[in-house]
Amino acid sequence: MADYSSALLRALSPLGEVVVDAEDADIHLYHLGNNQLHREIYRRALKTPGVVVLHDTVLHHFFLGTLGESEYIAEFIYNYGGWNEDLARALWKNRSRSAADPVYFRYPMIKRVVERSLTVIVHNPGAASIVEKHVPGAIIHEIPHLLEPPPIPPGYEVIRLRHELGIGAQTFLFGVFGHLRESKRLSTVLRAFHRARTAADIALLVAGEFASSDLARSLEPLLHTEGVLRAGYVPESGFWRQAAAVDACISLRYPTVGETSGITIRLMGLGKPVILTSSCETSRFPDSACLRVDAGPAEEEMLAEYMVWLARFPGDARAVGERAATHIREFHAPAKVAALYWQALSLK
Repeated sequence: MADYSSALLRALSPLGEVVVDAEDADIHLYHLGNNQLHREIYRRALKTPGVVVLHDTVLHHFFLGTLGESEYIAEFIYNYGGWNEDLARALWKNRSRSAADPVYFRYPMIKRVVERSLTVIVHNPGAASIVEKHVPGAIIHEIPHLLEPPPIPPGYEVIRLRHELGIGAQTFLFGVFGHLRESKRLSTVLRAFHRARTAADIALLVAGEFASSDLARSLEPLLHTEGVLRAGYVPESGFWRQAAAVDACISLRYPTVGETSGITIRLMGLGKPVILTSSCETSRFPDSACLRVDAGPAEEEMLAEYMVWLARFPGDARAVGERAATHIREFHAPAKVAALYWQALSLK
């Protein structure tokens, strides 16, 4: 989110005066996500109402991480009524399951901040629907997730990285990037990879840090197998090098929290085919510019079939990626996104 905010600041600056962390301003812009790092921004958004960007439209886990039991129950009741007090107590008691249990994602707990805000900005229609459901009549601006054109690594660096990874020229390399949490469906991805590997020359790069040591331990048997490559956190330049080296990206999400994946936008912008979960959150992407997997019983089989198809027909994979890049350049360009932000900040 910090990278996004920096890119947005650069895009907004030509349109008018923008001051970072100003105490006194004509309008305040707050960026909120679903973790306790946003505690102070949330507090300020309530104290001095302005325009709130909900990068995640579920704040449930934010409250689990920042509130005590009595405060959490009171906040849950504020959102969903006193008749749900027993449910709130049960959710608090079982909060260790919150990262993977879908029930926690069904209660976004955004009513208070939406009611206080002058305008809410979201990045997709799924998020807009969640906001409207919690506060009917709220002013909502759906603005595409911004992508600042990245520095493209030289071709020789990409070739060198693939060589370092032991990836041959004919091997089709898939990548999973970002914070590795339960909702990214990594166990499904790994099982699908091993199914597809029997029918195609493929490898899988899993890049990023695990959000949970329990999740990391549970996936060790699948991660430490032939064809799976692990990379931890890398700085921005290293990420773009890895992204350029893969032939396709896998970016599944379930349960969803109304978010638009920055990883998905970045890889599509690079011209890579992206396999993603079919949902309202991804519905603005053209069908010809991505590959959609249904959440549910067919998820693993569909993913494996897509992996085999892309590897066997790399020309088709490149065509999907080219259409993805065209879409991102048209709808997610900094100048276009900044103009939409400026309109929202003008309260129009």
